[in-house]
Amino acid sequence: MIPADPPAPPAEISGERMVATVAALAADRFAGRRVGSAGGAAARAWLADRLAALGATVETDEFPVRAVPELSAAPTVTWGAGTAAHRLTAGRQVAVHLASAYAPEVRRGGLGVAGADDPTGRWLVVPAGMSLFDAYGHAHGATGLLVSRPVDADGWQYTTLAGPDPGPLPALTLDPATHRALLAAAGARGWLAADAPLRRLDVTGANLHATVRRAAPGRPDVLLTAHYDGVGDHPGLRQPGASDNASGVAVVLEAARVLAAGAGGVGLSVALLDAEEIGALGSARHARRLRDAGADPLVVNVDGAGRLDRAAAVEAGGPAHRLLALLDQAGRHVGVPLVAGPVASDNRRYGGAGFAAVGIGAGMAGYHSPADTAERVEPATLTALARLVVATVRLAAPSPATLSSPIGD
Repeated sequence: MIPADPPAPPAEISGERMVATVAALAADRFAGRRVGSAGGAAARAWLADRLAALGATVETDEFPVRAVPELSAAPTVTWGAGTAAHRLTAGRQVAVHLASAYAPEVRRGGLGVAGADDPTGRWLVVPAGMSLFDAYGHAHGATGLLVSRPVDADGWQYTTLAGPDPGPLPALTLDPATHRALLAAAGARGWLAADAPLRRLDVTGANLHATVRRAAPGRPDVLLTAHYDGVGDHPGLRQPGASDNASGVAVVLEAARVLAAGAGGVGLSVALLDAEEIGALGSARHARRLRDAGADPLVVNVDGAGRLDRAAAVEAGGPAHRLLALLDQAGRHVGVPLVAGPVASDNRRYGGAGFAAVGIGAGMAGYHSPADTAERVEPATLTALARLVVATVRLAAPSPATLSSPIGD
């Protein structure tokens, strides 16, 4: 029988190291880490070196990714009524709708209201309660569409990459106050001039697979995962992707570093995944590869370790009863409260492929916006989730170590 590992003292896990990892991944040189971008490739090379430093065998697995949205330039949007003219701030007051047609040249037209005014040659303000799909029915001959969209607590319109295909017209999203102003201007012979330089690119994504240690006979395999890609910078607008998901990558790397010395014979692998932001394509590919190879790991995915607000969210998929029990026991040992909640990330791809999978998330400050900065990621949250992951893996052995608990059993 392989002896159980001794309990891991809290000092084994370095919050400072994880903070440094988050800061590095959120830095300018990685440019938001969008799939297929130079910044994403640079981040991947940096992470491959970090995994190799653990003594892991590292493999890069490339795959095609179709139609990734990318702004070729910052949108230029100006509107007016009477003699006044107003330039809108991209990212706050205005953004390009994901369903927009590619319109790199500025188009000027009068303002109208979809469903109420003649659309010909006009930018149509879509009333609240009317969907973009319904607005198309009132937009024959229109110049473009203007849709209201809420902003976050920091005043940003968040960026998404996964969503509808381009429609027939340029489409812009407006913050609610600007939307109301343009609705009023539509009745006062207002006008708008704007472009919508959102193009679609076919690119190459790449996962990193690292085998840290093979399982001893009779011991399970554990796969730690996190996506390293972000939504990417916009022209003139930094989007660091610190909480989402540099923080999850930092937790996985730190947990793997601690566990590399041993965990009761449990096998340990790491997958740092690409293209999560455009539909979890990297994890879908990896899950297929594992299934085709006959592998059967317990999968622990971390997406968001920015701020632990009362409890970490946990979502399970596949035959995860035992894994959930281990996670629950680990949470009690290390003093991290857990609550069932949505973790809409790569864990769903592994669970859907039939693997025992859990997703863990704790906070997304500044989600998909310039506000997702490294200083908003809490060191205490990084440390708490790393301790949770380490304890879960150590408890996965059939005869696990007795872990010290700050709250008792």
